[in-house]
Amino acid sequence: MIQIDDKLISEDIFAEEFVCNLTKCKGACCVEGDVGAPLDKDELVILDNIYDKIKPYLTEAGIQALEEQGTWTTDPSDGMYVTPMIEGAECAYVTFDKNGITKCGIEKAYEDGAVDWQKPISCHLYPIRVTEYSTFTALNYHEWPICSDACTLGKELQVPVYKFLKNPITRKYGEDFYNTLSDVAEEWKKEYGG
Repeated sequence: MIQIDDKLISEDIFAEEFVCNLTKCKGACCVEGDVGAPLDKDELVILDNIYDKIKPYLTEAGIQALEEQGTWTTDPSDGMYVTPMIEGAECAYVTFDKNGITKCGIEKAYEDGAVDWQKPISCHLYPIRVTEYSTFTALNYHEWPICSDACTLGKELQVPVYKFLKNPITRKYGEDFYNTLSDVAEEWKKEYGG
């Protein structure tokens, strides 16, 4: 682990390589899993406020799930805030293109200018998972077998996780933090990365 300010960063974020390969995985991360995407507490109000604007971008099944469960819910195992799911499968905010590839309905609304919030930060930051503790924040690389094609493509293109996630890291922590992270990664690579 490497510390920058109050953040502990797993060296895997520098060492592992990753580039989403939607043509292979079809966006399985939006469909697989036991619960929906993790949400920060401040995102709950955002979801409540933008629901009417994003509703036209969602599937009928997604709309039904959201109207039954609300725009967010909690994980029954730990009480954490998460996005609702459709019958225990895909996220209620997911849509599918003609090739069966998932797309976030919130992000589609953002791209069209209907809302000014891109999507939950946990989705944007994946495969980094953030855990908040009382005195520090941990940023860890999450390895999930459904992302093996992203790991393969990342290796082919030689793109470390932190570079692939430049925009979401900057969105969450700011440009100064990302620049420091990038400098630390370059030093780490010289010393350990071969």
